[in-house]
This record gives sequence, structure tokens and C-alpha cells, in this order.
Amino acid sequence: MTIATGPFQVLAVDYTAALDDLRAVREAVFVQEQQVPRELERDDLDPRCRHVLARDPAGIAIGTARLSPEGRIGRMAVLAGWRAHGVGSALLHALLRLAREDGLRQVTLHAQAGAIEFYRAHGFTPVGERFVEAGIEHLAMRFRLDRPVAVEDRAAAVATTAAIVLAARRRLWIYSRELDPGLYDQPRVVEALRRFGTAGVGGEARILLQDAAAAQRAHAPLIGLAQRLPSVFALREVEDPVDRTYPSAFIASDAGGYYFRSLGHRFDGETESAARARARQLSGAFDQVWERSRPCSELRALGL
Repeated sequence: MTIATGPFQVLAVDYTAALDDLRAVREAVFVQEQQVPRELERDDLDPRCRHVLARDPAGIAIGTARLSPEGRIGRMAVLAGWRAHGVGSALLHALLRLAREDGLRQVTLHAQAGAIEFYRAHGFTPVGERFVEAGIEHLAMRFRLDRPVAVEDRAAAVATTAAIVLAARRRLWIYSRELDPGLYDQPRVVEALRRFGTAGVGGEARILLQDAAAAQRAHAPLIGLAQRLPSVFALREVEDPVDRTYPSAFIASDAGGYYFRSLGHRFDGETESAARARARQLSGAFDQVWERSRPCSELRALGL
């Protein structure tokens, strides 16, 4: 079963069949790089866990993670050359989706000190004080699966948006007032969208604007990306007076991730990474407005 696609794939795998690949990644990251004793890295819990594995286009294992029956995420590892490419986010989203399928109400993990902000940006909250495990400082963290996570500032908004884009399979829906300066012009978000657009999986991103002229005057980077990749990115502007009064903004993906802001000019809102029903609701409402909106033909020509 393929969980996520892009410049790499993340798959749910059988532990026995994938054991060599799982161990190869974990050996390189934990044992060789972080100097964790091999006898601590391997445990009796492995065969009872659900495992996900990331592979590059050649089929080589580049990342892995596991989910225990009790909802504990662990052994999250990505090879050094593939870090900052969205592999960790895709692995995490895959495990959260499996956790929902298993009916879990929450998941927990022990985050290494250097990864705390990564997990915080994905909606995990700290539990207790930091502690040392296998010679490395950790912090226990928790993610509630039975309710949305609050997004409270721009940093979280940027991390959330990038994570949703990177976890998308083939479809994205973006409803924005004017491509939200401070969000869709941030390098992390632009790079995530570029990767989506160049993944070669037949992706499509539909972008609805309330004020296309304002986005054009601001030289929004996403417009330039849409000009270079017109088969992936399509922009329309709402025309119906009722649609122009819509106060909210959101992004949703076919992987079930969404980030909804009830007031579109603000960053605070709510997000879930694997809420397919809510994502379908948002995309369905989006498509109705899309059909009665006008294509932004003035944004097609190169050169702003």
C-alpha cells in the first residue's frame, strides 16, 4: 500500500519482508551516525509494530518509522542526504493515517532534542520535562487524533502548509485572498509547492483567489511557479459577489490534510493531517466555486 508519492514513495511494509531495508536505514542513522548501541536500537517490539518505509526513485530505502499497537511512534530515521526534502513529514503523515485507521485517539513519541520543533510544527505538544535516553536528550510529545490542532502564528502556519503540500498525493486545493503574503511567499512553502509540481505524478493544484491583481502587484512567487508549470498549477479568481464576501481561507489535499483559517487575513486556524472527511468537505465546496470563477489568463504570460 502506497501512503505518499512524489520524488520518493512512502509505503506501509511487512516487517519481515522489509527487515533488511528497515535495518539498513536505522543502522546508518542511529548506530553509525548517532552512536546508539546496536543492542538498544533493536528490540522485541519491532515485530508487533506497523512500519513505513521511504524509497527513492531507484527503490533504495531512504527513511523509516514505526507505530506500536499502543500508539507510540518511534525509530523515525531519514538518511542524511535526504533530509530537508520532506521525507520525515511524509513518514509522519503516513503513521498518523495508520493510527487513525487503527482507531487510536492519540499517538505519543519521544522526540530527540534536535527534532522537537519538527514535531511541534506538525501539531505535537510536549508532555513533562526533557530526559536522557540512549545518551541523547529527549522530550515526550503527544498528538491528539480526535480533534483538530490549533495553528497560532506564522511559523506554525508555514510549517503546517508545507507539510500538507509535501504529503499530498496528486491534488491540492488552495483558497486564498491574494496568495497571503507571509505564507505562500515563504521559501519553505514555495519549495514544497515546487516539489509537488515537479514530482511527475500527474499532480494538479487549483488555486482560487479573491484579488488576483493584488497577488500580481506583490510579485507572488507562486504566480511565477504556475507560469513555469501551467499543467500543474491553475489559478482562477472568484467573480460572484457572494463568493467575494467569503471571509475564510484554506488549503486541503487528497491525502486528507487541511489547514483552515476562519478569517483569511490571519494565520491562526486549525489543522489535521489525515481528516479525509473534512478535506473532502472543503474540496467539494471549493470545486463549486471554481466552476463559476474566471481563469486568470492575465497571469499566464511569463514576466511580471
